[in-house]
Amino acid sequence: MPDVPFHLDPQLERDSIPVSDLTLSAVRLMGDANYTWLLLVPRRPGLVEILDLPRHDRVQLMDEIGLAGEALKAAVGFDKLNVAALGNSVRQLHVHVIARRRGDPAWPRPVWGAAPARSYGAGEAETLAARIAARLTVTRIGAAT
Repeated sequence: MPDVPFHLDPQLERDSIPVSDLTLSAVRLMGDANYTWLLLVPRRPGLVEILDLPRHDRVQLMDEIGLAGEALKAAVGFDKLNVAALGNSVRQLHVHVIARRRGDPAWPRPVWGAAPARSYGAGEAETLAARIAARLTVTRIGAAT
């Protein structure tokens, strides 16, 4: 069977902007300014569930979730880090890594459906994405030493 190229689901592409690429995953910032919310999307075609990944990629994904959490902590801080892989609306495997703060529009409930999405101001999402990307780079370098 020939290699099938990876394609990002159109809804994930519409709802988020690129931050960085890690070894396994594309990291994207969700376009809802109510929460600092990253998506990790393993760049492998046809994945729906975490268990669809080979074991070594599952381990890599867990490491990348940790890297994303550390980058969020350094870039924006949080009171609680939420991590979820739901996929009820978008089947393509993706993991939500969400920096939660007491008093955010959904606190302490889950973010889904709690408040209407709020758009970032002009250039805000890109600036935040760059800040997080820089923290991901620092975290990756620190992890390698």
